[in-house]
Amino acid sequence: MPEREETSPGYAVRPIDRWRHGGSTHEEDFVAEEVPVAMVYNGATFAVMMASPHDLDDFALGFSLTERLVGDASQLLQLETHTLLEGIELAIKVTDSAPGAHLDKERERLLPGRSGCGICGTRDLENAVRHDSAVGTGPHVSHDALERALGELKDRQPMNHATGAVHAAAWADAEGHIVIVREDVGRHNALDKLIGALTRAGIDVDTGFAVVTSRASYEMVTKAASAGISLLAAISAPTALAVELARSAGLTLVGFARPGSHNVYTHPDRLGSSASTEASGG
Repeated sequence: MPEREETSPGYAVRPIDRWRHGGSTHEEDFVAEEVPVAMVYNGATFAVMMASPHDLDDFALGFSLTERLVGDASQLLQLETHTLLEGIELAIKVTDSAPGAHLDKERERLLPGRSGCGICGTRDLENAVRHDSAVGTGPHVSHDALERALGELKDRQPMNHATGAVHAAAWADAEGHIVIVREDVGRHNALDKLIGALTRAGIDVDTGFAVVTSRASYEMVTKAASAGISLLAAISAPTALAVELARSAGLTLVGFARPGSHNVYTHPDRLGSSASTEASGG
């Protein structure tokens, strides 16, 4: 795999007129970048996603894994990033045995994936709602550890601090210490980037849990489950479909994770009042 490179800070500076208390000033502001990113596998375009032009190597790997275009990281042989006038092309070379090497032109996505969308243009119902295999046992996580992760994440979102318009997906160890954070204008893109980063770093997903600064929509649960993540905590609400998919995959789904409170929608046994290194059943 290529070494991680930063293609952009993820935001740009633009002039604005700031209106406050009856008067205005001419200033500069940071605004989040959002560009079309084409995912091209062995010369065939699979999708065009609207994303932050940052951590694209992690995005390429995570997206490939969660969209089942590769079975594991070893099937991704090469990644080239091409900056074009229209956006960015990720030219991904995969092995002949990888699903991404045999894309069916008749079953390609019909529309680009917008930043708030996970499956824009998916043609078939079976591709829209996936039921992933059950996740592993995972760690036992205390309520204090979840609180600690939420607190640490606040200071680990430089793009969102600058713009106020970017989601984050973070990985915490079983004690709640944040290990990796990835940001993107799209919540599912941020999670794909995190999954790619975890894979590249060789981190065992049975040793921690994921926290996302968004709602827990069904594709967030699907992507987490496909990576084997056993606990997903979101700061906002889940959807009914997300709850059902989490239940069937054995994933612990936490919503409205805020300082001092959170709701556990599925498989609550992984969460306890004190930290423990013992694994619990899902």
